[in-house]
Amino acid sequence: MSATADEPLGVVLLNLGGPERLADVRPFLYNLFSDREIIRLGPPFLQRPIAWWIARRRAPKSRESYRLIGGGSPLNRITRAQATALEKALRDRGLPATVDMAMRYWQPYADTAIARFHAQGIRRLVLLTLYPHYSKATTGSSVRDFQRRAAGYGFAIHTIDAWPDHPGYVRELAATILEARERVGGNARVVYSAHSLPARFIEEGDPYCEHLARTIAAVEAETGIKGELCYQSRSGPVRWLEPSTPDTIDRLAAEGCRKLVMVPISFVSDHVETLYEIDMLYRRQAEQHNMQLERAPSLNTRPGFIAALADLVEEAIRP
Repeated sequence: MSATADEPLGVVLLNLGGPERLADVRPFLYNLFSDREIIRLGPPFLQRPIAWWIARRRAPKSRESYRLIGGGSPLNRITRAQATALEKALRDRGLPATVDMAMRYWQPYADTAIARFHAQGIRRLVLLTLYPHYSKATTGSSVRDFQRRAAGYGFAIHTIDAWPDHPGYVRELAATILEARERVGGNARVVYSAHSLPARFIEEGDPYCEHLARTIAAVEAETGIKGELCYQSRSGPVRWLEPSTPDTIDRLAAEGCRKLVMVPISFVSDHVETLYEIDMLYRRQAEQHNMQLERAPSLNTRPGFIAALADLVEEAIRP
């Protein structure tokens, strides 16, 4: 895909979405568990009824998590801010881009961005995932959903579906680790905490773990600090990726670790997994072991990260 300086370009940031109010939690969970492409709940005709039952059962506990971080997910607000910052960065570079966002399981859905671009006569789109590491459960599902909804509009679409070792991203992620390590002390252990997936995804060829390894290798080359990988946010009776983040905290404590920097490696924005799971649950667990846990700050709208996203878009449309 190529574009000249006077051709309008639409950029769509793809992300999960999140409930912005406590009343949104149950329907958000229903949307998530209804997606059979990533979660198979019995035979197809039972997918939605089972999803409804799971959402109803899990909503009270999930609502409490969101209540503790302010009454809702900040993910939509942060993604909007990222879109605004990216649009400015691209226009400052002479690229007349309009940047919007499309959430997979909550508003605004892809239809909103599609209607906006169609009304403005924009026909060239770049889909830019905010998941640096590809999985069919995240980027794959979001891209398929967008393509289905955009069918028939005649868009020319280029997809950036992964960027695990993009230099700008790696530099900014490394900077967050060094900042956190300086706050907690130079001898702190570094742990990369990624969102877990059912192990069968990897066994079926999903490149998620390979992409995580690429990021970690690139970051370690930048910082000179070795770390280790673990996985958070698992639920349900299936076999998940190991080791879990709570188990890793317990093991490090048993080994005598007293200072820990935790890097939310598969997340580029603050949401319930960083603000509640890491900042509250895992920090409390660490404190019980007389261990100090410092989280590396999320990338959010850090200028270096926005510049990296702009680089990705420019590279994608370069002839």
